[in-house]
Amino acid sequence: MTKTIAVISGGTSSEYIVSMKSATNIMESIDKNLYTPYQVVISKDGWYAHAKGNQYPINKDNFSFQLDEQEIKFDFVYNTIHGTPGEDGKIQGYLELMNIPYSGCDVITSSITFNKNLCKRIVASYGFTTPQSVMLNQQMEYKTEEIAKDLSFPCFVKPNNGGSSFGASKVDEVSQLDAAIKLAFEHDKEVLIEEYIKGQEMTCGVFFTDGKAQALPITEIVSKNAFFDYKAKYEGDSEEITPARISEDQTAECQSLTEQIYTLLNCKGLARIDYLLKDGVFYFIEVNTTPGFSRESIIPQQIKAAGLEVSKIVNQQITV
Repeated sequence: MTKTIAVISGGTSSEYIVSMKSATNIMESIDKNLYTPYQVVISKDGWYAHAKGNQYPINKDNFSFQLDEQEIKFDFVYNTIHGTPGEDGKIQGYLELMNIPYSGCDVITSSITFNKNLCKRIVASYGFTTPQSVMLNQQMEYKTEEIAKDLSFPCFVKPNNGGSSFGASKVDEVSQLDAAIKLAFEHDKEVLIEEYIKGQEMTCGVFFTDGKAQALPITEIVSKNAFFDYKAKYEGDSEEITPARISEDQTAECQSLTEQIYTLLNCKGLARIDYLLKDGVFYFIEVNTTPGFSRESIIPQQIKAAGLEVSKIVNQQITV
């Protein structure tokens, strides 16, 4: 008998639509001779399994649903939720309580990497280079003039916990800072203000295979906008060049950094690590533990550039 797989998607954050696109690609890639996949959508309105053109409520007591008077239980969960609750450790904790195996990082790693400030500080403590930054939370009083003393302009203001650049702004002068902070607070209770590194944007996918981390080819991102924002990522306002236009030595260095950071943080499954390259130095920016997997996304591009099959890599993530 085939194993039953839940491809969970949606979520309760601004990244809902991106996640749904990723799930479509994952569903198409799963080997139907080995597995019976169902898309499970988690949203503010409830949890539902999609089957036979209809949706069926998920029983959260045991993560199952009723289909034609049969209780469908899952042998494995493929997580494609970007943002909360799929990338911050919440869904991982639930699945561990249910004793259901799942793709990607565990509770602790997901929680750490979702918190950009905490993740940066851990990575920096091991000697990796990261941009200077200041973090605020909603309980803190702040003065933009004081923040400006610690960071030069331009700088970036973004939600500390989040993705797809929702609520992020590039700030060119102190007069713009307060509005940018308020915008970021609309998406999160914590805000990260980070120094601007004027360099090439690089991102490197990585996955676990044969007992070790394996980096994929690097993608160089040339955004048409002020930075790699949502439109640049998902609406074609950027040029994504794979492999990146850097030297062989720089390529090897970036891939090595990616494998080291992935291993250091105890990541599992497919992930993507973002950098800025300035004056020959790679600045670590963040880790994406459930990176976008739509047809437009970077990870599938990198898998193909490595001469690998997207469907094969997807099915390798299913460990039942």
